[in-house]
Amino acid sequence: MAEERIGVGIVGLQPGRSWAARAHIPALRALSETFEIVGVANTHKASAEAAARETGLSRAFTDVAELLAAPEIDIVTVAVKVPPHFEIVKAATEAGKHVYCEWPLGRNLAEAEEMAALARSRGVLAVVGTQAPFAPEIAYLRQLIADGFVGKVLSTTLVGRGGAALGGGTIPDERTYGYLLDRANGATMLTIPVGHTLAALRSVFGDIAEVSAVLATRRPTAHAADSGEVLPVTAPDQVLVSGVFASGVPVSIHYRGGSSRDGQGLLWEIHGTEGDIRISGSSGHTQMVRLSLSGAHGDEKTFRPLEVPASYPSGWPEGTEPGNVARVYAAMARDLREGTRTAPSFEDAVAVHRVITAIERSAESGKRTAP
Repeated sequence: MAEERIGVGIVGLQPGRSWAARAHIPALRALSETFEIVGVANTHKASAEAAARETGLSRAFTDVAELLAAPEIDIVTVAVKVPPHFEIVKAATEAGKHVYCEWPLGRNLAEAEEMAALARSRGVLAVVGTQAPFAPEIAYLRQLIADGFVGKVLSTTLVGRGGAALGGGTIPDERTYGYLLDRANGATMLTIPVGHTLAALRSVFGDIAEVSAVLATRRPTAHAADSGEVLPVTAPDQVLVSGVFASGVPVSIHYRGGSSRDGQGLLWEIHGTEGDIRISGSSGHTQMVRLSLSGAHGDEKTFRPLEVPASYPSGWPEGTEPGNVARVYAAMARDLREGTRTAPSFEDAVAVHRVITAIERSAESGKRTAP
């Protein structure tokens, strides 16, 4: 007998442009034997109705409270901007719903810790959308290292770009992207692309033991392309981190605001006693872009492509964004049904928030800081 499908209610869906539309809807539809999208709730009923109509969903809720009251909803997906995460997650967990909340989990570490505590106290499964570790390329990277391709890992270095809307001096749409300019909102280059990449780094090398950091806002204003307004910026557009993992592996990270000139926005190198691996991509958003691997082993003098075996991406949506999100949802379903803990949890989110907080404190104090 087929298992009953898991009902999902989405909070925050704007057809054609939002993350929920680009990633969550196609991911859940690709897993239609496991999940059923029950409906959507937005800020206003009219917005939810328009979203439901344009995406072919059967139900638009008046508000989040009505969505939470629906008994057919098992999981609440929180895909809105970061500032409302806390209140929505709190209401969902108090209603006894399981939660899939996008990253960053909260505006700061304190919010993330409180949400994790709420989820524990209510006994609900709480998953965070740090999907980069679920990318086929990152999964294959872990296997290559486990198989000894680089031998003993000696160090790792990463340089990334934050993308056009993060630290680049121009935002395309003030209403959509303006909130990214204020670090108090918790959605900056440090928390979004660097945070996702920290999750990937932790999945490969384990916990970070200490960091030393520099944060700089070299562009104190940004131009809104739609309104022509010049807006103040408090979010950093330069993030420099040096540190060491608990395993002893040194790490160096430098993220720069804006997009790359040549479409190469990520270069991540892993150096070992027996070989080297490079991971590259079009931006520093490791969770959103297709990654490429190359490497050299033993006596090889040039890097060669390291093709990800077909078994890694096979059976998942072809697009990078829905594919990675679908893998997180599949892990969440397995955890719900089998009692495992394979999906990225709120506890995992808190661990990344602690590293980000350590980076901020180190930048303020000028001292090495432990998460």
